[in-house]
Order: sequence, then structure tokens, then C-alpha cells
Amino acid sequence: MDLLARREHARLELRRKLMQRDFPADEVDAALDRLEADGLLSDERFAEAFVHQRAGRGYGPLRIRQELRERGVDDGLISAALAPWAGQWLAVAARQHEKHFGRQPDNAKERARQQRHLQSRGFGFDIIKEVISE
Repeated sequence: MDLLARREHARLELRRKLMQRDFPADEVDAALDRLEADGLLSDERFAEAFVHQRAGRGYGPLRIRQELRERGVDDGLISAALAPWAGQWLAVAARQHEKHFGRQPDNAKERARQQRHLQSRGFGFDIIKEVISE
């Protein structure tokens, strides 16, 4: 309960944390089942909160999707959590670009550097191309 009181967790993420604390696997699974039944543990709620938090920090859909997969969230839940942000990724990328660079590139080397930064943040080429005017 201490872990859930701090923030939302995915089931697999919480299971890993509890297993690291040497709790028996059958007890961990039973506890997680009870938490889900009581509505205290939800991968769907976790995915929505995670997308909101990461997008607010300037990360794109590709990276967020990968991070959610690493935490054991189902692809269907990931897609549902990303859907409300569909029209906002360009604005998120533009804010990240402005925050990090503050200007458009003035040569090819700088353009490549800025593109790599946005790519590492999880934005696709189509969004990067729009943000960094060529």
C-alpha cells in the first residue's frame, strides 16, 4: 500500500518491486489480485497517468509507448491512453524543442543534432520535420 500511496503503478512494475523485497510469489500475486479487485491497482489508470506525466515533460508517443511496454502494460491499454493526445504531439515536440534549443538550426550539423534530440525523446520523423523547419 505504501508504494501505491505514492503514485500509480502497473501490475508488473509493482510485482517486480515486491519480488525484490523477497516476498513469496504466490502471496504477491494474491495481493495484486485483491488490489485489482478493490480498484486500487489499475494498468489502465497507470497508463493514463504515465502518458500525462511523460508528455508534460516533453516526451513523445514512441518513447512513452516503449516505456509502458517495459512496465508490462498491454498494447491495447497503451493505445487507449495515447489516443487523447493524438492531436497534441506536435505542440509537445515544439515546446520541447523551444525549451532545449530556443531557435531553429542554422546549418546542417545543428539540424541533425536537433533532430536526434527530438528522436531520442520519442517523436517520429513527421513531427520532427514539422518542428524543425527546413
